Amino acid sequence: MFAAYAARIDRDQPLNGLELGERPAPEPRPGWSTVTVKAASLNHHDLWTLRGVGFSEDQLPMILGCDAAGIDEDGNEVVIHSVIGQTGHGVGPREPRSLLTERYQGTFAERVTVPTWNLLPKPAGLTFEQAACLPTSWLTAYRMLFTNAGVRPGDSVLVQGAGGGVATAAIVLGKAAGLRVYATSRDEAKRKRAVELGATDAFEPGARLPHRVDAVIETVGAATWSHSIKSLRPGGTVVISGATSGDRPSHAELTRVFFLELKIVGSTMGTKDELAALLSFCTATGIRPVIDDVLPLDRAREGFERMAAGDLFGKIVLTG
Repeated sequence: MFAAYAARIDRDQPLNGLELGERPAPEPRPGWSTVTVKAASLNHHDLWTLRGVGFSEDQLPMILGCDAAGIDEDGNEVVIHSVIGQTGHGVGPREPRSLLTERYQGTFAERVTVPTWNLLPKPAGLTFEQAACLPTSWLTAYRMLFTNAGVRPGDSVLVQGAGGGVATAAIVLGKAAGLRVYATSRDEAKRKRAVELGATDAFEPGARLPHRVDAVIETVGAATWSHSIKSLRPGGTVVISGATSGDRPSHAELTRVFFLELKIVGSTMGTKDELAALLSFCTATGIRPVIDDVLPLDRAREGFERMAAGDLFGKIVLTG
């Protein structure tokens, strides 16, 4: 079957390891289901895999892709929860959790096999392309906001780095949940787009906000860390799920953290129940993932290049 996969690891030029071509089709295994992939979306996790982060050369070649929606063996339209081993279903209770592409072949292929427990019904109101955007970046944003930041309607949130998948999701979800959302971006067009999606206002990175916020959604890392900490009210929370600009800020702002009793919470992906809740939230409110572009799988390299350059707003989706 045709697939986009990591053939080698290159920490400095990750796209050098990306190959497009034929790979073996998944074989049946007890407790697992094979899904015909209708749509799959790109995540920065795929670039980190090509760099060898959380991944070793003895696992090559590895089909990339965490997210997908498709049709299972019984003809059901499904969304894949990409955290494998969360409860032991399909792998045994002692295997640590992992994302697709860390231990098991991913979704950038004609077919993928996952534990049957990991399948959720696709809501009829969502297209395959929309549904394929939800299991990683949108689920991450959902957990960051509603589980780990614990914000409520009327609270205020700063979303750093508008344009990325998680940041864009946080703006849309926050607006739909009745939050006051502020956003930052170096790009004027992305700031304008953030406001169109529901942000109360958008600023250049580091700008002074109208007031301190209850929570910060942080995925940028070193470049925005000091601003994130300084933007919080006393007792506020910064939730971090990524560090695309690096994980070693020049100013950790530790004095401010302890003096103002700030909370720093790490966040990774989400549970199957949270994904089910996210699907229901989209159905109930009518919100939909922001899709930058839809490309056929054989143009995956183009999508990777745009994601690596930050030349997007929302998600890039690959279709068969």
